[in-house]
Amino acid sequence: MAPQREPDLHDLVKTLPPALHALAARGTLRSYRKGTLIIEEGTHGDTLYVLLTGRVKAFSSDARGREMVFGVYGPGDYFGEMSLDGGPRSASVIADAACTCAVLTRQTLREHIQAEPEFAFELIARVARRARVATQSARSMALLDVYGRVVQLFESLAVTQDDGTRLIAERLTHAEIASRVGCSREMVSRLMKDLEAGGYLSTAGGLKLLRALPARW
Repeated sequence: MAPQREPDLHDLVKTLPPALHALAARGTLRSYRKGTLIIEEGTHGDTLYVLLTGRVKAFSSDARGREMVFGVYGPGDYFGEMSLDGGPRSASVIADAACTCAVLTRQTLREHIQAEPEFAFELIARVARRARVATQSARSMALLDVYGRVVQLFESLAVTQDDGTRLIAERLTHAEIASRVGCSREMVSRLMKDLEAGGYLSTAGGLKLLRALPARW
């Protein structure tokens, strides 16, 4: 039996949405182990990363190690675009699982936009969507209590199943939930324990919302 060939950039690009084929094909293939810090907040860079396989997490942290997660991205997403104006990186990005990216410089991206002008609108739309998410996150932090932010997170991730329950496929630890909503892990643990005891959710085999979550906790 012939040995399996390692996938190359051309192979991986074919798995992306068509709009990203030509862009990713211009990049350099790089692989990162789980836990690798790909982008460090505050540094300067002129590279755009198109995620081909795996998963990354965008976050900020303070001197005490407290973390705020801005998003988790998978194949077909790209990141690093916020520093293409020459400014510092606005967040750190870490490999949440082993991943492979097509890495493009600002010059390569400029060449792609010259060849495919429509991509400029896709890039603008992506930046606008992420700015909208950041605005919503800031609004939630200011106007909602911890419980309200947890409910908002669950509602955004849950997918309705055939039996009427809603399943969150992404495996979230209490620490990860806490970092996404800006609170302590202990607070999340107490909240989850109460909701499970009240029959609102189940953590057996994944996080499942069994019925509508209460308006207040």
